[in-house]
Amino acid sequence: MSDITFSVTATAASPTRTDVEARNFSLVLDEPPSLGGTDSGPNPVEYELASLAGCLNVTGHVVAREMGITIESLTMTLSGALNPARFMGQSDADRAGFKGITVDMKVSSSADAATLEKWRDTVESRCPVSDNLVNGTTVAIRVAP
Repeated sequence: MSDITFSVTATAASPTRTDVEARNFSLVLDEPPSLGGTDSGPNPVEYELASLAGCLNVTGHVVAREMGITIESLTMTLSGALNPARFMGQSDADRAGFKGITVDMKVSSSADAATLEKWRDTVESRCPVSDNLVNGTTVAIRVAP
């Protein structure tokens, strides 16, 4: 199968708000007031968690179909802690990003626990967003006038 390229266009609407166009969709990213924003949308790290949830959902249903199991319902709670000190320029002691991300899945299915564990392992190994996070995808940031 050939590579597929995805892209978005982003514009700074304010120092904290970013307006993003993804295909025919518009997204707003903003910080909460406690971080200087106007709370007009989720912040970038919340979108990162949401992106992981969306990818796990899609991958989970693809893998379930392949395994011949039915997912009656799937809910997830994703969380991650980060220290904002590096982002704010106050300290280099911690990394800027999440120290870790936890995904708690609640799956309703007739599959037994062993099958669901195999399903989870396969989903985790095949989810592109999880792969990007776990394997540290190279990011090249370029500046143009």
